[in-house]
Amino acid sequence: MPRTKEQYGQMRNATKQKIQSAAMQLFVQKGFGSTNVQDIADTAGISIGLLYRHYKSKEILFDELVDYALEGMQKNIDFFEAAVSPKQALDQFVKEIHNDMMTGEEFANLLILMAQSFLSGGGTNEKQTEVARLSDNMFHATAQLIKKGQELGEFRSGDPDEMVVFFYSTLHGLAMMKMMRKNNFTMPSPFILTSFLYKEGE
Repeated sequence: MPRTKEQYGQMRNATKQKIQSAAMQLFVQKGFGSTNVQDIADTAGISIGLLYRHYKSKEILFDELVDYALEGMQKNIDFFEAAVSPKQALDQFVKEIHNDMMTGEEFANLLILMAQSFLSGGGTNEKQTEVARLSDNMFHATAQLIKKGQELGEFRSGDPDEMVVFFYSTLHGLAMMKMMRKNNFTMPSPFILTSFLYKEGE
């Protein structure tokens, strides 16, 4: 029985997800420069011809993965800017990160991928500019959230910009440790990740 248009669409999406998953794994493990299209096709379990039907180059594939990461970053920025309670917003954000780091590798890989857009020659100059712009926006939104929490008496006193640098440096460091230590990696509890921010007893 011939396949329907919907079934073909599902097959295309499934193949694309295989390619994206394989590329993410290889870009993180080997670096953008050391990964070639044949590596990605082999890891995805498809022919190189099928890969090229979806992506004309590894650069286009890399940029699409970075776009996915940027979409998530923009959602977090919007969430922080709309938050009524800074502490509840940060608790939810940290809880989601904790769950992602405990159950899979996607969050850690996305952080590493964005760093690679600068460090390993991956992506276009336009994409690097977009990563830098949204990173600045994320830092600013988080700093404003901390400042609001301090004004409400929920957070410790201190320079919000310094706290933001410490917070995100910790997350990036944990992403690298998860990649390096693999099964030996232990994710710190949400309490540990936020203890420098919240007042004692909260």
